[in-house]
Amino acid sequence: MAGAFKVAVLVSGLLALTACGEDAPPPGPAMAPEQSVLVLAGRLRDNDLVGFAHDAIPPGLHPAMAEAWRTGRTRWPLEELPFDHRIPGMLATLSAPGAEKALQRDFDRQFANAHGEIRSAARSLGLFGVKYLEGDRSLTPDERHHAVQLVAAFSAWGEQARLGDPKLARATIARLGLAARRTHLASDADFREAGMDESLRRLGPMWAALKDALRGYDLDLDESLGSMQATLVERDGNRARVRLHYPLAGKTIDTVVAVEHIDGHWYLSDFVRHARAATAPQPPAGAPTASPPVDQDQPSMPALPARDTPPMAAPPRA
Repeated sequence: MAGAFKVAVLVSGLLALTACGEDAPPPGPAMAPEQSVLVLAGRLRDNDLVGFAHDAIPPGLHPAMAEAWRTGRTRWPLEELPFDHRIPGMLATLSAPGAEKALQRDFDRQFANAHGEIRSAARSLGLFGVKYLEGDRSLTPDERHHAVQLVAAFSAWGEQARLGDPKLARATIARLGLAARRTHLASDADFREAGMDESLRRLGPMWAALKDALRGYDLDLDESLGSMQATLVERDGNRARVRLHYPLAGKTIDTVVAVEHIDGHWYLSDFVRHARAATAPQPPAGAPTASPPVDQDQPSMPALPARDTPPMAAPPRA
């Protein structure tokens, strides 16, 4: 069940900072604060990850971002996703020869019809996730508030979804395996060689397949995107705050994001901050680097119920 729950969080990571209304603006950099989220939501709805990356940050950052991707320093905007470092491994596992049969055997042995265990694991992961986020000092207050709501929504969804259904799992594994093979991305080297734009272009159909798979589990992210609203809360010069309101997994998410005006357009502040950090000059080789503070109060990952083998490494278990 752990893999299934993580897939749900994974594919909704970009969604966590985007929203849209019924009348989305045409693609392109946002001309108004509210459009900073509307434009990106339209890209996600259309499975256009290349357009998403280009509209999410100012043009001046694009060359540095492409170079940072080529050298393996970043995988932005994938880094806006939880468990982003698992993506190459996930694709490799899904696209390996005989993957569908192997993954189905693992699913049948560990999770098939284990409805009680799955509900318990979803509840435990939800409690752990909320506790962890509350102590995560790397998040802004707005990011933390939003992420806590997302984890709670997905935990509740995991307790109700048919994650232990073997027939549904078989169809999901086949769909995701086919989509993974078509990306031809199965390692960090593949991502570096393809470059940012080409990698994101190949991942667009994979993103679509993930959304399709989750629809089978009664989780429709496109429906959530299409029902979202973004309204201006306040504006002070080149900075503003936008409220996002949307349904997700049977819950209502209500949060506020910061946006900023750069070179005539509006961008999500968190995306710009993360992109600038990813493209910042690297210290000389051998130079000491500061370690992040260790939070002694951060909880440890709870043990997940399993039958007789460790959980699967790839996320087609959604």
